Amino acid sequence: MFAVTRAVRSVAALVLVSGLVAAPPPAKAHSLSDAMVFAYNNSDLVQQQRFLLRSTDENVAQAQARFQPVLSYFASLNQNGVDGPTDTFTTSVGVNADWVLWDAGSRASRVESTKELVFAARQNLADVEQQVLFNAVQAFMQLRSAIEAVSLRESNLRLITQELRAAEDRFAVGEVTRTDVELARARLAEARSGLASAQGDVEVQRSNYIFAIGRAPHALASPPSPPDLPSTVQEAEAIALRTAPSLLAQQHTVRSNDLLVASAKRNTFGNISLSGSVRTGVRNGEELSNGEIGVRYSRTFYDGGTLNSLVRQAQAALEASRFGLAQQGRSVSDGVKRSWAQLQVARAQVAATRQQVRASELAFEGVREEARLGARTTLDVLDAEQELLDARNAVLNAQTSAYLAVYRVLQSLGLLSAEHLGLDVESYDVTNYLEAVTSGSSGFVRSEQADRLARVVDRK
Repeated sequence: MFAVTRAVRSVAALVLVSGLVAAPPPAKAHSLSDAMVFAYNNSDLVQQQRFLLRSTDENVAQAQARFQPVLSYFASLNQNGVDGPTDTFTTSVGVNADWVLWDAGSRASRVESTKELVFAARQNLADVEQQVLFNAVQAFMQLRSAIEAVSLRESNLRLITQELRAAEDRFAVGEVTRTDVELARARLAEARSGLASAQGDVEVQRSNYIFAIGRAPHALASPPSPPDLPSTVQEAEAIALRTAPSLLAQQHTVRSNDLLVASAKRNTFGNISLSGSVRTGVRNGEELSNGEIGVRYSRTFYDGGTLNSLVRQAQAALEASRFGLAQQGRSVSDGVKRSWAQLQVARAQVAATRQQVRASELAFEGVREEARLGARTTLDVLDAEQELLDARNAVLNAQTSAYLAVYRVLQSLGLLSAEHLGLDVESYDVTNYLEAVTSGSSGFVRSEQADRLARVVDRK
């Protein structure tokens, strides 16, 4: 008998070992850093903002192109004296050139204005990148919290199942009444409902994770310690007023509008231009050719008030952007204070709920022991178990909120960036496209510049 049992155990062990050898290695758990890197590298929002930045870069190329001469060609066929005795046919081709030599600096101001808008667009890109990274952190932590909540519910279900069995055993010997048994059964049904709800929340959070990160997680590793923060809210506010992307973007918008006002005013001074044309053609078989070149000064002295209206419009836009800057500064300061207060509240809640868990654990053990001695009812035990479950859920939620609050503060400071967090992400040079498109703004792009521009355009 002993030999047969040992042989069976040997075969079972062999099967188990074979299964372990043949089984594929488990998938690597996603770390928080993995989630943020993948979300950043595969974000449609980031890609959208990068192409919006490219669109803004093109404004600089277009503004710089206004410094270059405008060349055009033409071809014409004319007939004079139709059906008359003096019909003449004239064909001609030619080239026109027009080059503004001086415009009181209007074009230069517009170029600088478009550059400020480029700087603003870069800050908008940084702001979107911060939001993408925060969404990744939030999705990661909320999914972990939901999974841990399921574990708590499963533990709670096991405990209540034990209490139901204990109540049934005590009822069998006449220590408790049928009411105690039914109370335990009711709590067991409630625990199953709570577990089903928690499992459903995991699926919801998993969907949110896929939406924010771009792929489903195999498993989630424990998050690292959160990044360091300034020591005081005043220090944090001072940093935010220097680095918050939304505030910096608005500052560049104000500068852009200020330059547009200067450009609109200088438009009223007129301009000096160099113009010329070359024409060659044939009239009734006779070759004709001529050319001309000249310098012209022109200035509008009446246009129904259009130029003055454009100046007033630019000034109004400037004032609006200045008030927008003041409001954005207040918003940034308020955001820092709010996120800082939320962090302090969450940390206080973590400390308080941990104490609540410790007290609830002691209370539950005491009530359960007293119930065994007949000094407590089944309802007392179930209530103590529910309080312990609530305390554990509270500390779980508080810990998640406190962790997210750190990243919310970083975002309000403008420091929730891949560079500040040290993430290994695909780099994107915000200056590369602008340099490529402005290097050939004259229209006569050398072959190496054209090749470089093609490479930059094709690169996402």
